[in-house]
Amino acid sequence: MPSNFTPTVLTIAGSDTYGGAGIQVDCKIIHALGGYAFSVISAITAQNSLGVNDVYITPKNQFKAQLESILDDVKVDAIKIGMLGNKENVEVVIEMIKKYKLKNIVLDTVLVSSSGKVLLEKNAINLMKKELFPLVDLVTPNIPEINVFLEANFEGKKSEIKKIAKHFFNFNTKALLVKGGHSLDIALSTDYLVRKEDDILSFSKKRVSTSHTHGTGCVLSSAIAIHLALGCDLAKSVELSKNFLTTKLQNADEILFEYHRKNEKRREPIL
Repeated sequence: MPSNFTPTVLTIAGSDTYGGAGIQVDCKIIHALGGYAFSVISAITAQNSLGVNDVYITPKNQFKAQLESILDDVKVDAIKIGMLGNKENVEVVIEMIKKYKLKNIVLDTVLVSSSGKVLLEKNAINLMKKELFPLVDLVTPNIPEINVFLEANFEGKKSEIKKIAKHFFNFNTKALLVKGGHSLDIALSTDYLVRKEDDILSFSKKRVSTSHTHGTGCVLSSAIAIHLALGCDLAKSVELSKNFLTTKLQNADEILFEYHRKNEKRREPIL
């Protein structure tokens, strides 16, 4: 690979006014790891340290116009897909992947915010499972998202991973990363990468005790995308990205706020 090579990554996600997730943090991660970020905004959110207050989903025509403007003009080495918002925007992404023959696609299945705000309309879930999953290279759900997709009650135990993967492979998913942030293991955070042709690969790190967890899924999926763009294989991309995320959590700077009310719980961005 030439020394002057700068990989390009397109992030398709919502805008986070707080800067700890979505488009804003995706671009930070892509640039921090040596890439150049293009961005298409699927939704505008109004959010702060307390959570998501409002969501405005980008109209289908405008969303599609953003994508075509980028993809008609530049070569994209990888794609990170986050929040899509509704069925219409899922349809557009499916159309664009096929039209432009896109590759190295990481799908972070954003369904609900950490504060409980719905970020994908229910009527889009089946379409995502049946038509988008088969088109991407990696799907990265956490345990609550897995339970929504499968209408199940998994806890993220190692003994459950094969069963979870079997369900996802029934949707013709190419590869699945079961994230361990919501598992019951209080000592370790373990992510499991499963591909049809391979055994389960596990990536474990000591669980970091921190409130700086807003946007961790965005960070991980963006990091995986940029490593794929750099030419790493999928397993190495996941390994390097898991290490990167853990380091960021361990060294997260605390942001000081001027409090207007006592004893309220606020979240801080991890970057």
